[in-house]
Amino acid sequence: VHGVIRRSSSFNTGRINHLYENPSSHKGGAMKLHYGDLNDSSSLVKLIASIKPTEVYNLGAQSHVKISFELSEYTADVDAVGTLRILDAIRTCGLEREVRFYQASTSELYGKVQEIPQSETTPFYPRSPYAAAKLYAYWITINYREAYNMFAVNGILFNHESPRRGMYRNEFNF
Repeated sequence: VHGVIRRSSSFNTGRINHLYENPSSHKGGAMKLHYGDLNDSSSLVKLIASIKPTEVYNLGAQSHVKISFELSEYTADVDAVGTLRILDAIRTCGLEREVRFYQASTSELYGKVQEIPQSETTPFYPRSPYAAAKLYAYWITINYREAYNMFAVNGILFNHESPRRGMYRNEFNF
């Protein structure tokens, strides 16, 4: 299992220390972490070319709804175009027939809910830059599946609570 993390001034892996192999000591779990960024096509191509994965799960995002209003361009670049960059990297590496791609979508796609409970036929009505960016990611995944015959699927995830979720995960009403 390989994971991608962005470079930052502090190496903050506290929530996953038990899962990954420490690159300096080669001790720890089975997951190997690599530096990369959804904003950087070349880093994604290099990683996919070197790892040659059979499955890719895109769980990366700027996922804070309130912050998405303050950083709308960044949110779109990471959440929408970042998904496109991964799909393009898979194709650039010639792995579109080998890789199974999973795009983690969000219940925020439904936005102003038109029906309860939501189903596969519930219309999308995104109400934030985050939701709009994730809607692009949802549709570009379908587009690549149809245009390039890739195994590319979406999963629409709903909120969950966990001790590892983080302190900035309160729900906001707008």
